[in-house]
Amino acid sequence: MFAVLTVAALSAQGDPDALYAQREDPAKARQAADAWAQRLKANPKDFESASKLAKALYWLGGHGPEANRRADLEAGMAASETAIALDPKRPEGYFWKAANMGALAESFGMRQGIRYRKPIREALETVLKIDPKFQAGSADRALGRWYFKVPGLFGGSDEKSVQHLKKSIEYDPNSTASHFFLAETLLDMGKKADARAALQKVLDVPIDAEWAPEDREFKAKAKALLAKVGS
Repeated sequence: MFAVLTVAALSAQGDPDALYAQREDPAKARQAADAWAQRLKANPKDFESASKLAKALYWLGGHGPEANRRADLEAGMAASETAIALDPKRPEGYFWKAANMGALAESFGMRQGIRYRKPIREALETVLKIDPKFQAGSADRALGRWYFKVPGLFGGSDEKSVQHLKKSIEYDPNSTASHFFLAETLLDMGKKADARAALQKVLDVPIDAEWAPEDREFKAKAKALLAKVGS
């Protein structure tokens, strides 16, 4: 047993993808980000490392030490800009740019929200133009969240939120994120029964191995919200 664990540890040590798969441990996520950053430094034209670095920094911006979160999200934006510059015809850079900006907008006050409101939507709409199926409808999922979070005065709309979230569910019927976000929008619209059904869906769908940490978080949130909503 010890030998097997040692081999696994050694194999993961130099593999940022393997480290990122263990991202529920922030230290592993940091090691993955550091490895991708080092690869990008060694090869400034390494698109994969730039886009994966942006992804890892987005995760750390929501799960790493509080004192580092804003800097991680800003660094994630920079990495995504690098990815866009390296290959503007691929969706990854635009998506992770929107994700990092969105986290900044939600976590660091109204000023950040106003600053990034339009660039987030533009980046996600660019993803839809390049590849609407990217990452199982992630751009529609994020736009659904955008339309929910942004006040109506600035372009937000619960109806458009529902449209985009339902579109994302067409790409991935088992998306815990899409069903949870849909539930929140439906609650905001006063559609309590439909919201409960969406929350129950979050609890019922299987965990996706690739997105297991995120799925577990959304299942926990859905369970808590379902209890709060009641019958």
